[in-house]
Amino acid sequence: MGNNWVEEDLISLRERVYIHIKDLILEGEFKTGDRLVERELAERLNISRTPIREALFRLESQGFVKTVPRKGVIVADISEKEIIEVFTILSSLEVLAAKLAAQKLDDETKSKFIEYSQKIEACLQDDNDSDSDISSLHGELNHLLYSSAKNNKLYEMLSGLSDYIRAFAKTGYKNPGRPKKSMEEHLKIMEAIVNQEVEMAEYLTKIHIENSRKAYIEAVNIGKKNK
Repeated sequence: MGNNWVEEDLISLRERVYIHIKDLILEGEFKTGDRLVERELAERLNISRTPIREALFRLESQGFVKTVPRKGVIVADISEKEIIEVFTILSSLEVLAAKLAAQKLDDETKSKFIEYSQKIEACLQDDNDSDSDISSLHGELNHLLYSSAKNNKLYEMLSGLSDYIRAFAKTGYKNPGRPKKSMEEHLKIMEAIVNQEVEMAEYLTKIHIENSRKAYIEAVNIGKKNK
């Protein structure tokens, strides 16, 4: 891997390092409480410590990691209360994204929604699709919705919140049947956007986030009972 990390374009490198470390947290390679040591990460990627330090600072400002005395930088431990608060914020912003996507719909975006609607239908018909496949598709659907709003600042905010939930609230997808139910909800939202039914798109998006929040709370409660 180290050969790919060439320090030619420092701005590009900074962004790539930040995304790479964040992905390791999102994918669970770095778990809550794990230490992130600048020197070790620099050796692993075969680059200097400066872009590592900048990435960790950025991740700390977003709540993914925190600095603890005598321990250094560790992956943050997020409370259930904080995650539920994030769902509340996510709901308002995703509803806004759905509204803007429907209002600003153009032919190119419409064709992408139709393409992904077909992907979802194929996924729902295929009993062999794993939860990881569905989770990956879910991420692509979020990217499509957020980018279709054509508002860069909104895209950044939604992506950050979505990543936050993905990193610290993975329990939601452990609910039996929730992954495919989520796909069905996405399908209806996309249909409303394609038809430029603004109020319906907003309503369905709000229901989708509320169902995701309920699934998370339910999964957490099940987890506590099984302990």
